[in-house]
Amino acid sequence: MKRTHLPLNALRVYDAAARHLSFTRAADELAVTPAAVGQQIRALEDHLGVVLFRRTSKGLELTPEGEAGLDPLREGFLQFEQSVQAMQAGQASDRYTIAAPREFYAQWLASRLAEFQAGTEGVQYILVADENADFTESNLDLAIRLVDGPGDLEGVQLAPAQRVTVAAPGHRDAWIDWPGAALPEGTKPCIKAGNPGQALSSALAGMGRTVLPLPLVAEALENGRLEALDEPNESQRAYWLLAPLPQWRQKKVKALVGHLTS
Repeated sequence: MKRTHLPLNALRVYDAAARHLSFTRAADELAVTPAAVGQQIRALEDHLGVVLFRRTSKGLELTPEGEAGLDPLREGFLQFEQSVQAMQAGQASDRYTIAAPREFYAQWLASRLAEFQAGTEGVQYILVADENADFTESNLDLAIRLVDGPGDLEGVQLAPAQRVTVAAPGHRDAWIDWPGAALPEGTKPCIKAGNPGQALSSALAGMGRTVLPLPLVAEALENGRLEALDEPNESQRAYWLLAPLPQWRQKKVKALVGHLTS
């Protein structure tokens, strides 16, 4: 069934003006000018073919036509609010679907999710290994990616964009490469890993040195499993927490983002 086009914004203005019986006070409520309220009311009257308000010596009054429309309109707005609440309730507030690189999850994210879980009773995580998974197809709330910025998504950088050359104590005098490692020019690697996680595991096994994002190796540097062979330096890419704007507005997403960035 084809639905009649409803001028919802004008109807909202009409409701406010009818409650206040004042274009000025309605304008204050709606954060617009009285002239804008008057314009919306005139447009609505033209659309409906009736007069909704009349000015008298006592002020603004509703016409019988205006009175007749108020109760059904307000019931309709109540139904809109209930519909929005139902849609929001459908998005489970205690379940997060997160796509993240395996190595970043292991070295950085897991401990922080555990802290959040401890303070949020009943929270559940659904983890997707492919950080580049499609948000809609995978029903993602958030994704973590090693990128140079958020691109078309909303995002926040989780850690400084720094990288460092690392190796295990007693490592082989060889290099471990991976896409994005940016090894020194002329380097001939002994291993070509497919991702930072494989490069990290190879370095921890003593198979050589490599250049990795600092957040990935911070714990291993602290406990002595790896050694820094130079000072951390700036990198173009960093780990970003990303989501389309609708997800970013969700209360549950804001809560988790706040924890991860605190």
